[in-house]
Amino acid sequence: MPLRRDPTLRQRRLGAEMRKMREQAGLGGSQLARALGLNPTQVTQMETGRIGVSADRLRTVAAACDCRNGPLVEALAEMAVERAKGWWEEYRGVLATDFLEVAEVEGHARKLYTCTTTYIPGLLQTREYASAVFARATPMPTAQDIALRTDFRMRRQRILDDQKVPYLAFIHEAALRMQFGGPRILVDQLAALIEASAAPGISIRVMPFSADTFPGSSENLTFAEGATPELDTVQMDVAHAVQFFDSPAHLASYRSVFARLEAATLAEGESRELIRSVMKEVEGRHV
Repeated sequence: MPLRRDPTLRQRRLGAEMRKMREQAGLGGSQLARALGLNPTQVTQMETGRIGVSADRLRTVAAACDCRNGPLVEALAEMAVERAKGWWEEYRGVLATDFLEVAEVEGHARKLYTCTTTYIPGLLQTREYASAVFARATPMPTAQDIALRTDFRMRRQRILDDQKVPYLAFIHEAALRMQFGGPRILVDQLAALIEASAAPGISIRVMPFSADTFPGSSENLTFAEGATPELDTVQMDVAHAVQFFDSPAHLASYRSVFARLEAATLAEGESRELIRSVMKEVEGRHV
């Protein structure tokens, strides 16, 4: 079987989950290789996503590791037999891998949560607002790059149009007031946000400046629920990169963050009114 040059995030995740199974069973790579009739190099290649794994092989690995988590094993078996490429693969080699991996996580999620403090979440951005956000990147991208990234972001938003993935966005009031592209673009963005808040499957909750606490980190976060809790993923936007976390400790920590956000933010109706108030304020001053 030929080696994959660049395994996708999901292929790497499948391998990482197999490695977790082995480690939880207290087996070394050589021990698992002997149990499977493979050589240790093949085990390493499976666990790094460099070679494919059949559903039968996945179940054999689970049995050798005495993994009795049936739902997890079956979810991993489904991942093993996936053959269809996501729409984002059309952009491989054209956009940075980070862009593709964000779309890949969203494309396989059962539910999405976001928390943003500096800008409106990407899945809710208007085209002009998204372009203005990309235009402020460092180093400054070309007009062609901005257009390409904006088109990609707009295509990502189809996941909400399909109404198959529930989406809960926690937005700090600071993000409502950041004027990417100027006041007119912000007003249009806030109007679109109000409209989106009434759409089925979308919930928008605002953290006002008046709140006496701000749970969790100040980074922009996404929590994607997988087929089982073990397959959940946290995405964090940091300077010049995107980071993904899936260790049990990280997942538990960020579940707590989002639970506290849900308790601390305004209700949907109150959030909508605050967004409308900010929009009218910006209109009154600038537009």
